[in-house]
Amino acid sequence: MTRGLLLILWGWMVLWSVLSGRLDLLLRGMFHALVGAAGLALLLCGVLLMIRNRRQRDRHRWPWLVSGLVAGLVLLVPPNPSFSDLANNRPQGLPEPPELAFVLPPEQRSLTEWVRLLRSQPDPDLVAGNPLNISGFVWSQPDGPPLIARLTVRCCLADATPAGLPVAWPANSEPKANQWLAIQGTMAAETRRGERIAVVVPTTIRSIPRPKRPLEP
Repeated sequence: MTRGLLLILWGWMVLWSVLSGRLDLLLRGMFHALVGAAGLALLLCGVLLMIRNRRQRDRHRWPWLVSGLVAGLVLLVPPNPSFSDLANNRPQGLPEPPELAFVLPPEQRSLTEWVRLLRSQPDPDLVAGNPLNISGFVWSQPDGPPLIARLTVRCCLADATPAGLPVAWPANSEPKANQWLAIQGTMAAETRRGERIAVVVPTTIRSIPRPKRPLEP
């Protein structure tokens, strides 16, 4: 009985992670259906095991009870990863985009599309004056001002890579690590540390909730 109940609990935990949106913090959307199917399979296995062994008793219950406690904690405590800390421990290097979006008007490009564009065409003066409308989290830097950034994934957080843009933060602005911001402004070209780079010059900065799906392909 205990094993069947445990499988049902873990199956429900997996399905709830998909249905509640928690999985969006950990895994790319295209894999959610596979995870949901796995949760459903665990539920069915648990029900079948309970029907088969309804009159039997488990001799060693403690390992199963500990596993059930872990599943309960996962249900009660939602994941809250620090994107800024994760980005600081990963090398920058965007995966290939699913499709080229460089033909979009500048103000319609996402942050990751801007980063891909600047890496394919590294002359920042070519984009100086372009309007932009982006959102991302504040990525703290150990040796400089924070960036506005996104995490891109092929599968999940395990292979996440950061994409960030430098920002000319206003003098009265105090961005906090992991804070989500929407920025409207223009691109400018500046020389920092002897290197010519593209910099976001904000006209408006507003705090926003973390998006439902914060990970980008």
